[in-house]
Amino acid sequence: MAVSAGDTASRAKATAISTCAPASPAAASPSARVLAKPVGAFTPPADHALHGRALALVFFGLLLAMFISSLSETIASTALPTIVGDLNGVEIMQWVSTAYILSSTLVMPIYGKLGDLIGRKRLLMAALTLYAAGKVVCGLAVNMETLISGRLISGLGGGGLIILSQATLSDVVPPRKLGTYMGVIGAVFAVSNVLGPLMGGWFVQVTGWRWIFWFTVPVALLAVVVLGLTLPRDARALGKHPIDWPGMMAMTVAVTSLVLAMAWGGTLIPWGSLPFMGLVALAVAAAVVFVLLERRAAEPIIPMGLFRNRNFVLCSVTGLFLNISFMGALNYLPTYFQIVDDLSPEVAGLVCTATSVGILITSTATGWVAKTGRYKGMLVAMCVVSTVGLFLLSRMQVHEALWVPVLYLFVLGFGMGLGMQLLVLVVQNEFPHAMVGTATAANNFFRQIGASVGTALVGALFTMRLTADVAGKLTHVDNLSLATLTPQIVDKLPASAQSVIAAGYSDALLPLFLWFVPLMLACLVMMLLLKRHPLATTINHGGAGK
Repeated sequence: MAVSAGDTASRAKATAISTCAPASPAAASPSARVLAKPVGAFTPPADHALHGRALALVFFGLLLAMFISSLSETIASTALPTIVGDLNGVEIMQWVSTAYILSSTLVMPIYGKLGDLIGRKRLLMAALTLYAAGKVVCGLAVNMETLISGRLISGLGGGGLIILSQATLSDVVPPRKLGTYMGVIGAVFAVSNVLGPLMGGWFVQVTGWRWIFWFTVPVALLAVVVLGLTLPRDARALGKHPIDWPGMMAMTVAVTSLVLAMAWGGTLIPWGSLPFMGLVALAVAAAVVFVLLERRAAEPIIPMGLFRNRNFVLCSVTGLFLNISFMGALNYLPTYFQIVDDLSPEVAGLVCTATSVGILITSTATGWVAKTGRYKGMLVAMCVVSTVGLFLLSRMQVHEALWVPVLYLFVLGFGMGLGMQLLVLVVQNEFPHAMVGTATAANNFFRQIGASVGTALVGALFTMRLTADVAGKLTHVDNLSLATLTPQIVDKLPASAQSVIAAGYSDALLPLFLWFVPLMLACLVMMLLLKRHPLATTINHGGAGK
């Protein structure tokens, strides 16, 4: 029996379900004073908060941008087996997701920095246009190379959608009121996670998979029109600004090496092998060079002064750990429910939406509570409840009653919704407004790294454990390869083989959730150490609630 660990990870991932000038230095907080105003940073009018219809239209445009960014990824992930089957590209299927993760991660800090320098309106419209262009290429794809190219292009635009949308919202809403809008944003992400798998299945069965990509194009263009008509003009004209090209190159090498090491480790290349260790060493070396370059750059992409702010460090590391745990836990559950519990793809997707329902409830509620400025308790509660959710998931059994995983996933989502959006709010409140885009992008950059590491790490460990457990027990089954082990193939196997595979999936995946509990406890300690600063009541604030 041929066994391919790499293709198993790719196959499993394919079925998975997948966010004003500063005050004078004398008035700024100590943490804000370490960050001087960027050279040539754009300086909007004194305090240009929007209200009423104008704010509603801008917020609608921003929600469209974030909605399509989240929705299109969950739609595509559920349809990927069908897509790669039509394009005859199973052997390079992993690059469909890797290309998007890599390109979007790389451009996040760049979008944030440029937004602070020249304003965010034109950048956001350009990112939406680039994102839509990538989707057009995907929709026209006649082979896997074209599809991967389209994903790369859409990632270059998609990496700026959430970053710029969150920073743009802070341009028109002061931090004290921002919590309410962040709660709505969290609810939109939750809704998109519910709709994505359902719409993906509908498109594949009714209109064909290409409409999964075509669907997002008019929505993206609508967002461009709405934002073009409603957002205030950028205060700075496009001009010459010092671009940190050496920093960009060092960051590209570091991130690319890390993502590839996490994506390939344990699958295409063995853990501890020379190629794997070479990628890790290159990532570390490039990261050291990046830090040295950023300390000297006139306009660093990620200013090292950010890391002198205690709350920024705590929120960024917490976001990284949360995404390692959250994305690592969720990515393989749809396949798990189909193979272990013999659920249809639609029912498996609906079970996983229990997480989104939990997020929807708490993210909306905490958005309103955050208006009081009492956000620290919710961040602590997020860590506690999410830890309980991960522990419960690790205790599931084969052929569990359906309400059990639904309840456990709801608990996990309920916990995550208590604070994920608030982490961004805390970071934006810490720095002068001229630094909001850079700080937001840096915070989300670490979240994205966490999502990449969590997905790849669980995939590699799961595949290794599954192969070791199942391969030796199915030697009597002819022409079976773990590289092609899908729910449809399992359904055609003898009952005895199905039982072995179901037990192997359960034993290989569920204990990994318990490994995330220490990470969540570390998040709890960090949130207890967080300093609660008052939320600023004006847009043009000096940082840390000033």
